[in-house]
Amino acid sequence: MKKYLFLLIFASFTSFVMAQDIFYGVRGAINVSNLDFDPDADFKNQHRNGFAFAGFVDFEFNEKFALRTELQWSAEGGKAEELRANYLHLPLLLNISFSDRFALLVGPQPSLKTWNDYDGFATFAVSGVVGIEFMITDELFIDARAAYGLTNVIDHDLTNLEAKNSVLQFGFGMKL
Repeated sequence: MKKYLFLLIFASFTSFVMAQDIFYGVRGAINVSNLDFDPDADFKNQHRNGFAFAGFVDFEFNEKFALRTELQWSAEGGKAEELRANYLHLPLLLNISFSDRFALLVGPQPSLKTWNDYDGFATFAVSGVVGIEFMITDELFIDARAAYGLTNVIDHDLTNLEAKNSVLQFGFGMKL
């Protein structure tokens, strides 16, 4: 766990050295999330509506490319109480601008769960994220993101069942 945290912090600060311009901001989002089970769950598995909020830093390399590092808290998982999961995410997203208004965001998202220690869920998870961003003004933006889990979020010692997070986020943010 410590080596993952060190790697994330190192990647964030390395990006800082290479960047030309730095922008800070905040973002809030509505989540529609669920768990994808393998094999399929033999119980009712409904999506959960939740929310997320974050602070971020954009390290701009040039007019077309930037790296966004974000610290995000997100309510995810399924609708049933025993399937709910809250995470602290650290998305590391490549921001590719197609125009002054539109950008594509893509990258990995390491996560730590932020609830009970012994609830059957793994402490660490990784997802892949892809999203689009539309700048309303020079400071305000809206975005949509999809994140899909690359790792099993169920503790391997408890069951042979595998589950991966899947999340759609619809957000609003401001660059400060």
